[in-house]
Amino acid sequence: MRRRIVQGALERVANRPASISAFSSILAIVSGLVVGFVIMLIVNPGDAVPGFLTILFGWLSEGSRSAGDMLYFGVPIVLTGLSVAFAFRTGLFNIGATGQLTMGAFTAVYIGVNWGFLGAFHWIVAVLGGMIAGAVWGSIAGLLKAFRNVHEVVSSIMLNYIAMYMNTMLIIQLIYNRQYARARSPLPSAHIPTWFLRDIFPGSSVNIGIFIAIGLTILLHIILNRTVFGYELKSVGFNRDAAKYAGMNAKRNIVLSMTISGALAGIAGAIMFLVAGRHLEPVNQLMQEGFTGIAIALLGLSAPIGVFLAGIFYGALEQGGYYLQLYDFMPEIIDIIIAVIIYFSAFSLFIQTYVAGYLRRKVGAEVELQQGTELK
Repeated sequence: MRRRIVQGALERVANRPASISAFSSILAIVSGLVVGFVIMLIVNPGDAVPGFLTILFGWLSEGSRSAGDMLYFGVPIVLTGLSVAFAFRTGLFNIGATGQLTMGAFTAVYIGVNWGFLGAFHWIVAVLGGMIAGAVWGSIAGLLKAFRNVHEVVSSIMLNYIAMYMNTMLIIQLIYNRQYARARSPLPSAHIPTWFLRDIFPGSSVNIGIFIAIGLTILLHIILNRTVFGYELKSVGFNRDAAKYAGMNAKRNIVLSMTISGALAGIAGAIMFLVAGRHLEPVNQLMQEGFTGIAIALLGLSAPIGVFLAGIFYGALEQGGYYLQLYDFMPEIIDIIIAVIIYFSAFSLFIQTYVAGYLRRKVGAEVELQQGTELK
């Protein structure tokens, strides 16, 4: 009886790839935290434990204010994670979220600086402008992939650098503030509104970007799992030739996938910079939020809801790292933890493949043992 219970449990786990994938993501997170804790013990043993607890629960240090800031920092990462994850689910590897985010940010800020005549619709048009710019930038890699078979990793990496240099050039030519050597500030009418959130999270920087992120998460979940369009996109990703044989327009779906992926990154760029106190700068440096989105997509198993949770977790770590200075630790320890999580995330496929294989072998051994017992 006991053997049958164990066998049934192993079969259920082995036949549920989602469970194994979730295990690999949790293992990556725990590994990153453990490595971070060990480093803290080496650097400052006396404050290692309270410092580590601050990393985990620092977003609660100042109550609603720090919780609101956690959401504020998490939203752009959620959106870039959704951007990368959407491409993953359709069989494409979008390394270009950084470039798409950059072009979206510049377009949104340009509209925010110059189009004050839009009044109450100013911020909406600015976000839509960022979305369109990101979509156009993403579609370039999609077109190259679909019609010239240029691998999207190569093209999107190069597009990142083109976007970086274009951003510097366009800021200086069109919206440069010479007094502060940065882009001009968007008009207040272009700022992402806060609605009632500042009453719930007083003193924080949170805005309705969190609602935009939630809405897009739900929308992508429905598209990928409940629509014919999503089924076609995933089919092309699994096997382009088979999808074409089945009558699907593979080229169109590749372009649409990269376009939607770029649009999500463009929205992230708009939300990042349509706020008070944050400015685009004409520096030749890639924005790291796009690359962080890759790790978030891996941790979230490329599922929209999982990506949302992973992005908020990242925001919590960022907020906890801010308070680490109280214990004589540099906040860069958070970067180390995230880097280790990214490193272990790269082994998620390895873990999924071999854990599943091990469990199936275990189930087979249990079945053979049971059959042998019954024959006796």
